[in-house]
Amino acid sequence: MARILFFVLGAVHLVVLAVGIPVVEFTTKALLMPVLAWWLHGQGGPRLMVAGLLLSTGGDVALEFDGFFIVGMAFFAAAHVCYVTFFARSFAAAGRRRWTITGVYAVVWAVLVVLLWPGLGDLQIPVAVYSLLLTATAVFSAARGVLTGVGGALFLVSDSLIAFRIADMELPMHGLLVMLTYMAAQYLLASGSLARSGGRSPALA
Repeated sequence: MARILFFVLGAVHLVVLAVGIPVVEFTTKALLMPVLAWWLHGQGGPRLMVAGLLLSTGGDVALEFDGFFIVGMAFFAAAHVCYVTFFARSFAAAGRRRWTITGVYAVVWAVLVVLLWPGLGDLQIPVAVYSLLLTATAVFSAARGVLTGVGGALFLVSDSLIAFRIADMELPMHGLLVMLTYMAAQYLLASGSLARSGGRSPALA
């Protein structure tokens, strides 16, 4: 039930985002992560992942208000700490593969920072620090399995799109792309956390 509600809310949110209904847009966005956390908790999911989803809710809400960007980023930073902590064991057990993953994402992070740095203004340092946690989630989640690895990568894509907007490099259909990749990222991270390292999530079986 909770998972179906998450997908319904997600679909409604994307539609109202496209047509422009602010009240419904805000409401559906604020409910997405609590509903996903409800589903994950009901599946016996890891507490750290549930906490990360709830912290993400704080970020989602804060980012809807002018002047609260740093607050929203702080909420998401705390969520990434939860994710990295949960995935740390899988990363430690990944052997040589973890260094390949780390190397690839280190290059991606460096390219993004160099590309976006001039347009970030006063947010240069906060965004750079946050992006390290974001990239760490991508790295550590990739060590666990395909689902979480794709989820971590999509989270990096979603938040990078937000950084592009801050740097006045907004893409067409920017809002839809941000939310589509964000919702997919969070769902894949959550569902992948139910599987054993490298295994298939029972949620998708």
